[in-house]
Amino acid sequence: MERFIATQLAEGPMPVREAGSYVLEAGGKRLRPAILLVVSRLLGYRGEHDVRYGAIVEMIHTATLVHDDIIDRATVRRGRVTANHRWGNQLTVLLGDWLYIRAIELALEVAEVPAMQALSRATSQMTEGEILGLALQGESRVTREQYFEITRRKTAELFSVACSLPTHFSPEYDRYRPALEEYGRNIGMCFQIVDDILDITGSQQSLGKPVFSDLREGKLTLPFILLLPHLNATERRNVEETLASGELRGTSPEQLRDLLERHGAVDESREAANEFARLAVAALADLPHGPELDALAVAPRFVIDRDY
Repeated sequence: MERFIATQLAEGPMPVREAGSYVLEAGGKRLRPAILLVVSRLLGYRGEHDVRYGAIVEMIHTATLVHDDIIDRATVRRGRVTANHRWGNQLTVLLGDWLYIRAIELALEVAEVPAMQALSRATSQMTEGEILGLALQGESRVTREQYFEITRRKTAELFSVACSLPTHFSPEYDRYRPALEEYGRNIGMCFQIVDDILDITGSQQSLGKPVFSDLREGKLTLPFILLLPHLNATERRNVEETLASGELRGTSPEQLRDLLERHGAVDESREAANEFARLAVAALADLPHGPELDALAVAPRFVIDRDY
């Protein structure tokens, strides 16, 4: 799959080759295409479309990261300067566009309309999730329901389509699609909540970016949504001013961690992540048994236990 993506980049114009290689060489967990390939083997598929679709999913995901960094004015990702900080917004937004469009072209080349429709729906949901998130940027009155809806659209739907894409490779796999969509959606929800927790509990070295980046970018994540009702007026004002200004105001990372731990916001967020992990595993109940199913069953635990 990595070679497949490299081949696509090599066919692009020089700026795309350079910036695209830089972004993709930064690494990442590659969890979405990895799960797609495991599902493909689980279903007994032995063709080559799974590698293509794994690359498509990873290219779409990378495009969203590139665009997210522009929107968030991020300067560091995965321990390296972001593409937008190195090449500027003009080239970087076009790189994201190129990755999106090339991914769609790759899907169209094999003319699997249902798979193409699933990818289009997921991409649309991701864009809508980003728009909803932007509408609430800097806002302290975000509800759990709003957070979960944004997370579902922005993160979980691409996991869902990645897990279920192999069911489009043959009509005999159709009956497994709802379960795999549900599995992917729940593991995606779990993934994002853990990301939000790590933004608080992790280190800049392990995360490859500054801690509390979400709060500085005006994003109220689940731990802070759960924390705010417990704060006094001064503590709440400090959080709200940080959301609005992009800088920690009247507080420090250590003080924020203490508040979050003391009021149980981190533990409650972990419980939510664990519940989505449980739901993901439960969705696998009627799938074919084998080592691939075992791998899918332990993937949520990897998501929960990771530190990056």
